[in-house]
Amino acid sequence: MFLRIRSGIRSRFDGLALLRMWSGKKVMFVGDSLALNQYESLLCMLHAAAPNARTTVTPASGKIDPSTTARFEEFNVTIVYYLTHYLVDLVNEKAGRVLKLESIDQARNWLDADVLVFDSWHWWPRSGPTQPWDYIQEGNTVMKDMDRTQAFTKALNTWARWVDANLVQTNTRVFFQGISPSHYRGQDWGATARTTCMGQTQPVNGTAAGAYPGGPIPQQAILRSVLAGMAKPVYLLDFTYLSQLRKDAHPTKYNGGIFGEDCTHWCVAGLPDTWNVLFYVALTGQQ
Repeated sequence: MFLRIRSGIRSRFDGLALLRMWSGKKVMFVGDSLALNQYESLLCMLHAAAPNARTTVTPASGKIDPSTTARFEEFNVTIVYYLTHYLVDLVNEKAGRVLKLESIDQARNWLDADVLVFDSWHWWPRSGPTQPWDYIQEGNTVMKDMDRTQAFTKALNTWARWVDANLVQTNTRVFFQGISPSHYRGQDWGATARTTCMGQTQPVNGTAAGAYPGGPIPQQAILRSVLAGMAKPVYLLDFTYLSQLRKDAHPTKYNGGIFGEDCTHWCVAGLPDTWNVLFYVALTGQQ
């Protein structure tokens, strides 16, 4: 049954058709390393569809240019990954690194895209040495910290205002990744608290009600609410629940411990391929 289902899903992705549909266009993934997960998966799927197509890749050059660009030359298709952990601006000032919840100047780099796929949340809960900012600024108020979900919500609304101000009158198609889950807490799927994704080889059993044992991700409801209030239609790639079930799909079991215990990112090929099948279905209007 698994093979039949998998074959049926894969048959709905036509990489050649997608390259032809995107001829002359720029597609941009904007966000953190989970956006990169989907970006790399899509490039692999398109390469599999057109293995002899001439391609060029221009890597990012750090803060000067945070975008990686891949081109399928004979199709005249450009696919970009633009790294931004928070969507809003992170600025180096004399006092330190300031995360500005109401500033999104970097968005000028996204204006020439024909298709935009955004994501955010993965970096918002970070604290300590891996937190890349020293202060948060809202309006004229600068503070050392604030509730991270509140900060995420404020930043998301800043992003939404930018989209509505700049893209409503354009043909740009806008998508947003659903919140991608992690699997560090075994109690979320009925295992012990110390269990993680390490060594997991089977997915969590789904339920008829479509409920994950650990419950929904609260930030997903916030994302839905913000998107629902926008003037520009934004398609939510709602793969959160199906990703919650895939405790077996992280690289930890397969990377030999090289990158430590990573129960956040996903194997490629793997679950992000399914995300891209859903992306393709949304792009082409399949039912």
